Amino acid sequence: MKTALLTAIACLFSIVIYSQTYITNVTITDVENQKMIPNQTVVISKDIISDIQSSKKIKIPENATIIDGTGKYLAPGLTDAHIHFSQNGGLYTRPDAIDLRKFRPYEDEIKISKINMEGKLRRYLKNGITTVFDVGSTLYFLEKSKDFEDKDFAPTIYMTGPLSTTYKPEIYKNFADDAPFSLTQTIEDGIKSVQDQLPYQPDFIKIWYIVGADGLSIEESARKNLPIVKAIIDEAHKNNLKVAVHATQRITAQLALENGADFLVHSVDDEILKPDFVQLMKKNKVVICPTLIVHGGYVNTFGQNLDFSSYELKTTEPHQLGTLLDLKHLSDTLTVNRYRAMGNSKKMLAGLKVADSISRANLKLLSDAGVTIATGTDAGNIGTLHVSSYLAELKAMQASGLSNWQILVASTINGAKVLNKEKEFGSVAVGKKANLILLDASPIDDLENLTKIDKVINKGRVFNPEDLLKDTPEDLAQRQLNGYNFRNIDAFLEPYAEDVEVYNFPDELQYKGKDAMRNSYAQMFANTPNLHCELVNRIVQGKMVIDQELVQAGNRVIEAIAMYHIENEKIQKVYFIK
Repeated sequence: MKTALLTAIACLFSIVIYSQTYITNVTITDVENQKMIPNQTVVISKDIISDIQSSKKIKIPENATIIDGTGKYLAPGLTDAHIHFSQNGGLYTRPDAIDLRKFRPYEDEIKISKINMEGKLRRYLKNGITTVFDVGSTLYFLEKSKDFEDKDFAPTIYMTGPLSTTYKPEIYKNFADDAPFSLTQTIEDGIKSVQDQLPYQPDFIKIWYIVGADGLSIEESARKNLPIVKAIIDEAHKNNLKVAVHATQRITAQLALENGADFLVHSVDDEILKPDFVQLMKKNKVVICPTLIVHGGYVNTFGQNLDFSSYELKTTEPHQLGTLLDLKHLSDTLTVNRYRAMGNSKKMLAGLKVADSISRANLKLLSDAGVTIATGTDAGNIGTLHVSSYLAELKAMQASGLSNWQILVASTINGAKVLNKEKEFGSVAVGKKANLILLDASPIDDLENLTKIDKVINKGRVFNPEDLLKDTPEDLAQRQLNGYNFRNIDAFLEPYAEDVEVYNFPDELQYKGKDAMRNSYAQMFANTPNLHCELVNRIVQGKMVIDQELVQAGNRVIEAIAMYHIENEKIQKVYFIK
């Protein structure tokens, strides 16, 4: 028996040795002490950081996997502390905000969100986000998320189920396990909304503290509904679950804090916070996720004033981004014109400006006071797209006055603090999860360097980012269409091969190469008013994508068919039939 035990120990020891990965000569981004530590070797055993030493001192065994980190920076994997898997970020994802169900039934949008969950997860990880918090989902996704717990390609998911709320939009009634809201009109309803989630093992509970819909003033409504809010918080705490609260008014946020809320998932945007509020947050160790850009996503979509960078056009799921421009051609012109007028109204724009300025001032105030800030986007809402909105959120935090170190701390270890898991992940330290990103340049020098990812390490496994999610032919065709409609010449050309060939069907070569293509389209983008291409129909056959289009150019509308032939994950040939 003693011999068997010794044999088992020896086998275990050999497994540890053989599964080790060494990242050598790397500069560690130490978010806990806010400093860079050069010339380090980090050892990963299975999914844990098992050792960190000076590269001069450490001895590497012959059978180890070695990653040369010379000239590179090792940072903790990023956390998006506020997303929604049940929402896709496109125009049709929130029918309570704009009802376009006659163009796309909400049931279809639900199907898309379910089908694309793995794609979202792969896209997040590809871009260095190794942890996500879904702060308002459905019972379906709460159950489905368990399927990805042991998948190396999936970020770690923390999730709540339907939002407990005293206000539920009519549109979301009768959706059973696909309902994102649980209506709580009594204390008993509130308690039941928590108990209904327990069999699904949520990581926390979320309250949608919406006030004023009952016709009362903001404060009257908040105080009227407070007993229900308190009952939800108490029931969640009784079951050892923290509580996140959507509270954008100072009074709702303060009442939530006074009654035990653990996590505020938005900024207060109606008034500058006073010292007693700040001290209450510090005393209760409450984390706040500012979500600075989500409001603007709605306003800019409705007003048709969206503008995405080349990075965003390349990084996001292209089909949902494409829907955001559908307001330019939908046949319901009364609805379209009404929303466009609203999005461009002086009242709406002035309100957005005031709310943004207050939110950013409050973020700086809270950060300076030592309140824990966690980065989150509210991705999934209209105009706030999954993954690509993360960098925009970081830049908004930067514009609020936070330093790059403060933002990186908020985006890593502070996300772990939401659920008191900072001893498990969130920094490059011995004993923590090996959820890391290897960067080509320092994120402290420039936040955009967070997009320059050489390797992603998730649950101990090392990935080349491009291997996590491959472009389909349809993705490439849609990306170039998005670049076209945003008149972004670099984004438009990105999906094309360097030696692309452009033909008039069937075989008349117009030109060859990206340079010629750039000359042709850059001039058109600059000189053509009202340029917009509506996709009427699309056929995908193997590596060929055939698009039927209506192209508006000035006062003309042209019918066209474009055929895209894909080779080696780039558009190699294009044939136009006019």
